[in-house]
Amino acid sequence: MRRIYAPGCALTLYKPHLAERMHEALVANLGEMERLDTCCRNHPELGEGVEVVNTCPGCDRRYRNNYTDSTTRSVWEHLAEGDWFPFPDHGGVRMSIHDACPTRDQVRVHAAIRTLLERMNIEVVEPKNTGMTATCCGDSLYPSLPVEMVNEQMRTRASEMPVEEVVVYCVSCIKSMFIGGKRPRYIVDLLFGEETVPGTTDTVEWHGELDGYSVKH
Repeated sequence: MRRIYAPGCALTLYKPHLAERMHEALVANLGEMERLDTCCRNHPELGEGVEVVNTCPGCDRRYRNNYTDSTTRSVWEHLAEGDWFPFPDHGGVRMSIHDACPTRDQVRVHAAIRTLLERMNIEVVEPKNTGMTATCCGDSLYPSLPVEMVNEQMRTRASEMPVEEVVVYCVSCIKSMFIGGKRPRYIVDLLFGEETVPGTTDTVEWHGELDGYSVKH
């Protein structure tokens, strides 16, 4: 099977060096695969029968729904099924988890993420609304609602988290949890032993960065 690695706009903007490190790890253990930097909103030419290996929940949804000649699978599933990644030991720290809207109905993704957390010795403290019943972090409501209402939803969702540190697997969810007053821990950062840095936390500016990447790619 021919595979293509798609880090997604958000990870590439957030920490491009981790997008590259993930690509290198995939190639070293799963075989050669090109890197796709064309935004998933711009109809990249994939080819029939190609599997897109994604890190972004939004990409996961678009490649599932909009590109019928190809398939997609998250990096998390590949990591969860293999024994080749050097998972760091986070010492049994307790973290809550927020499941991203675009993969809310994808139990395969939820299960893989939790497997990775277990392998990193992280104790997951689930919020009441989780997995397929997870509440939106608020980001997907922009620009349909005013920013003030979007930020209020971010605070509401963050308040549902039972512990301070919250695992997310969407870069926009990093911003939401930070705005909501929690300490976000992005799954890629956890895998490579780095701290999660919120970066741009103005919702309008962040979406401007995403749109700018999409225009250029």
